[in-house]
Amino acid sequence: MTSIAFYGSSILSAYWNGAATYYRGMLRALAAEGYAITFYEPDVLDRQNNRDIEPPSWCDVVVYDGTVEGLKAAAARAAEADIVVKASGVGFEDDLVLAEVMKAARPDALRIFWDVDAPATLAEMQTAPDHPLRRTLPDLDLVLTYGGGDPVVSAYRDLGARECVPIYNALDPDTHHPAPPQERFRGDLAFLGNRLPDRDARVEEFFLRPAKQTPEARFLLGGSGWDAYPLPRNVHLLGHVRTADHNALNCTPRMVLNVARDSMAKNGYSPATRVFEAAGAGACLITDAWEGIELFLEPGEEVLVARDGEDVAEILKTLPDDAPQQIGARARARVLAEHTYADRAKQADALFRAHAPRLEAAS
Repeated sequence: MTSIAFYGSSILSAYWNGAATYYRGMLRALAAEGYAITFYEPDVLDRQNNRDIEPPSWCDVVVYDGTVEGLKAAAARAAEADIVVKASGVGFEDDLVLAEVMKAARPDALRIFWDVDAPATLAEMQTAPDHPLRRTLPDLDLVLTYGGGDPVVSAYRDLGARECVPIYNALDPDTHHPAPPQERFRGDLAFLGNRLPDRDARVEEFFLRPAKQTPEARFLLGGSGWDAYPLPRNVHLLGHVRTADHNALNCTPRMVLNVARDSMAKNGYSPATRVFEAAGAGACLITDAWEGIELFLEPGEEVLVARDGEDVAEILKTLPDDAPQQIGARARARVLAEHTYADRAKQADALFRAHAPRLEAAS
């Protein structure tokens, strides 16, 4: 059985960790394809005290000390794997993780950098010719990203990557699906997202501005970091929402909102995990406009696209009562047919085999 050593932020906790849903969906689906996976995550940022899943059956999880010694011990185990993956945004000594993991990898191992925030990573490398990842790119077999179209692929190749391929976010229908509504989540529009510097202005425009323009409507704001943020009176703060409650949050309000970060919107082709979570639950989703949305959901039929806060307010005021349910049902059908993690895992499996033909013989 082909083994994967995957070094990332956390698979056990979604606390300040937007990649958790992606990791879980992708690795669970890769396990179903026959891979033996070990996920290595550091004990940092209080994530282990905020776990929202138990260690899964489809993946071994190694939680290592948030120290240099703990990091090096975990990195040394990369020598055991056929495929070695270093993800972006581990959250502790990322450059050292990259160096130690790739140093430990066997000469015949497939070496991959998996970027879960390509715009941020590329911005760092483009302004730093001596960036550790930039120096390492020519020695890696493959760069995978969870978003970004041609601009991201071209940028990575220009910086020295042999090949860059997007493996987009998707739906795991076993974890994100329709669920009974919960009274605490009743409202007209819900937005779930941690507060991040490069998203504040867009949250102001697409969420808080329509809240001010429709004071009779009830808005719900979930995620960490919003406690001290000035909010209109009709915006109700939920705080951190556990992954187990995401389905109810998507199913209860009339509509849910996706707001991309500035860099993701600029690059386009970067649907957030929330897009597929909401669609999988059959929610009526409003998203801010970004290039490439039509590759995933059809605007006007399976998703509502807003150019600004005025559009969001107009949708809230004029959308017929029966339309949200119909839009949500069409979105769910589309993602189940074309955008599950099982689909993405087959794409990743084909890439692994293309770049390491010996894996075919070993399987």
